[in-house]
Amino acid sequence: LVRDDAAWPEMPPPGLAKSGVARASGPVATSPQPQLDTSYECVVDRHGNVFSATPSDVSSSTPVIPGTGLCASSRGSQSWADPSLPGSVAPGKRPRLTPSPALALGPDGRAIPFGTPGGDVQAQAMLQTLLNRIVFGMDPQAAIEAPRFATYSFPDSFEPHSILPGRLMLESRLPQTLADRLASVGHDVQWWPDWTWKAGAICMIDSDPVSGLHHAGADPRRSTYALGW
Repeated sequence: LVRDDAAWPEMPPPGLAKSGVARASGPVATSPQPQLDTSYECVVDRHGNVFSATPSDVSSSTPVIPGTGLCASSRGSQSWADPSLPGSVAPGKRPRLTPSPALALGPDGRAIPFGTPGGDVQAQAMLQTLLNRIVFGMDPQAAIEAPRFATYSFPDSFEPHSILPGRLMLESRLPQTLADRLASVGHDVQWWPDWTWKAGAICMIDSDPVSGLHHAGADPRRSTYALGW
């Protein structure tokens, strides 16, 4: 369905490592079998085009429709069976989805594509990282590596929409004094291990319109990469 020569007219034929192509010429054996799940990628090219996407629908739970090469979306699992709710299953409706690829635009014209896998943690991890970058002045990598927290005190987006009242997860690099203060005002504070994959896997590019430089960061909590060429 995708013609490499049209989609990537500047790329040499696949499999020619000497030409700088980073695609394998054949299947690569992996062990153990990688887990299929949501991913995220962002790209900024030399023309200033910006791309931000969180592929997820066909990651693991949907079959290919015979004769089409297409997969049906599995996002109905994020709908509700209760007809009184806005996200209920009904004609013409769609559920509130968790994939949240973002593109922030700065007052100086800079573009910052960023995102992560992670279900309901996505928006929480993304907001914390963006604030680290914009408000607290961290570079993209430092903004990504800073310790995170996430609340589970709301209905989960996926059926059966479970809820953990007051639950607040903290990465263990955060201080115990902070956890104690949060607990004192009613939060059910629990600890994540450091660098847990459950806290998301942010990737971010910050494009400086003055210098023309692209500053990128990738999250060590999962297998992520920042590449430039």
